[in-house]
Amino acid sequence: MAKSAAKVMVETLVASGVKRVYGLPGDSLNGLTDAIREHSEIQWVHVRHEEVAAFAAGAEAHLTGDLVVCAGSCGPGNLHLINGLYDCHRSRVPVLAIAAQIPSTELGTGYFQETHPEMLFKDCSHYCELVSDPENVPRILGIAMRTAITKRGVAVVVAPGDVFLGDCSGSVYAASAIKLCDAGSVFHPCEGDLAAAAEILNGAGKVTILGGAGCAGAHAEVVELAGLLKAPVVHALRGKEYLEYDNPYDVGMTGLLGFSSGYYAMMNCDALLMLGTDFPYTQFFPEKAKIIQVDVRGEQIGRRTHVDLGLIGTVRDTVRALMPKVKEKKDTKHLDTSVKHYQGARKGLEELASGEPGKTPIHPQYVARLVDEMASEDAVFTCDVGLPTVWAARYLRMNGKRSLLGSFVHGSMASALPQGIGAQAAFPGRQVIALAGDGGLAMLLGDLLTLKQMKLPVKIVVFNNSALGFVELEMKAAGFLDFGTTLENPSFAEVGTACGLLGLRVEKPEYLKGALVQALAHDGPALVDVVVNRQELSLPPSIEFKQATGFGLYIMKAVMNGRADEVIDLAKTNLFR
Repeated sequence: MAKSAAKVMVETLVASGVKRVYGLPGDSLNGLTDAIREHSEIQWVHVRHEEVAAFAAGAEAHLTGDLVVCAGSCGPGNLHLINGLYDCHRSRVPVLAIAAQIPSTELGTGYFQETHPEMLFKDCSHYCELVSDPENVPRILGIAMRTAITKRGVAVVVAPGDVFLGDCSGSVYAASAIKLCDAGSVFHPCEGDLAAAAEILNGAGKVTILGGAGCAGAHAEVVELAGLLKAPVVHALRGKEYLEYDNPYDVGMTGLLGFSSGYYAMMNCDALLMLGTDFPYTQFFPEKAKIIQVDVRGEQIGRRTHVDLGLIGTVRDTVRALMPKVKEKKDTKHLDTSVKHYQGARKGLEELASGEPGKTPIHPQYVARLVDEMASEDAVFTCDVGLPTVWAARYLRMNGKRSLLGSFVHGSMASALPQGIGAQAAFPGRQVIALAGDGGLAMLLGDLLTLKQMKLPVKIVVFNNSALGFVELEMKAAGFLDFGTTLENPSFAEVGTACGLLGLRVEKPEYLKGALVQALAHDGPALVDVVVNRQELSLPPSIEFKQATGFGLYIMKAVMNGRADEVIDLAKTNLFR
């Protein structure tokens, strides 16, 4: 009996545990979407923009660790996937993109909507191939799925619409489950390398640990090792949810969004142990300390700073194998100093997160602090890049149950809403809160409609400062007058209401808590539009000379160009609170 390639594809996805396909329909995708329509075990998540489909698929893959699928029709349809796929690929989450193509007979003729996805997606995928024979669809699909799973990234299958509809019943590659089970394998360096690492750590007076996303599943091991070494634990942003909680050695983040305590804990150490992190900012690494880097991907070792010893292995397995060789340290001065410094930095941040009744505009730190206090124990937070990420990094507390998602490597705007869609679709019972910037939300505003149509009760908190705030800060620090950053926004609350959401607008701090209570309790999607201070500074833990001089230059230019009122507002906001 004849069976279309699209039906075999859908049967393979279902057998392999795929629950959803995110996308937007189109005539070249008709064979696939119709096969999904006929299959009750897989859901089509209809979004309003393909970029959202890719971001949403990535969010689900991040939270579940499973392969997730997105799809786009030929030409502009699948081309819209590309930014979200870059984010998925750089975040190392397993995503399969199905890119439809124009009819096979028209390839190479400059036909309507003709592009070459097999070339376009090469840079943001581990595997990207065109399938031209319906009977070869199961084979190519299997290779793509296994590649995405094993290499932790994106794989793309390109197929013309006629190939989806073609007969696949004669294929020797029948529909079957694509499963790659981890049989409890252990992956750590050899004994000689472990001994060399122990020698460096045992010989160092002051050890600091820097942990990243590779510390997922290794919380207990890292904390135990820190106790042996009396080492403060600094985390990169992507390590926050894995290391911050139940950790007496935690001294916060470092980097542009971090704390002074994390910065100095690294700068003052004799040995730095990097665990599962590709932390990119070279200026935040110590120059004289011995550095050991542990990573499951050997190609990442030494590409950010000098490394005295590179160890290839998972963080959990490597730390477990290393600990018996490590001598417990008695001197706690470095740890005590770092923890005390962190407590002081934390106290300073909490003092900034105030909401004095009647004092406007609202401090964004206060918004983030209240969201943290009111969110559920297992909430999923998504955040846009820029200032929403700053406030999320500094004020959202992780506890081992909460999750934090953002475009933390690719750095794309507009990720909070689509990642919220993917998180909520995958976990309908969990509270999902998207911390959106006004610029980011406006980019993919149309997918507010997706929340209503797909009945996804995501709660959106908009940090509305009528500006591309982080870009303005970068301009000021470089000595430029901010230009082209002002946003003339609508009432996002009214926009949300028009889309079928509960829309609330808050302009005074005394009304914020009540609005958040109402939104979080609402049985459906909700949007809280909070008017926050545009002039809020988010200072890095260490200010370089060129940044200080750049900021001084900005002030001089502002005064000379008749914008002294901005300087006064800046001072009022940050110096005279």
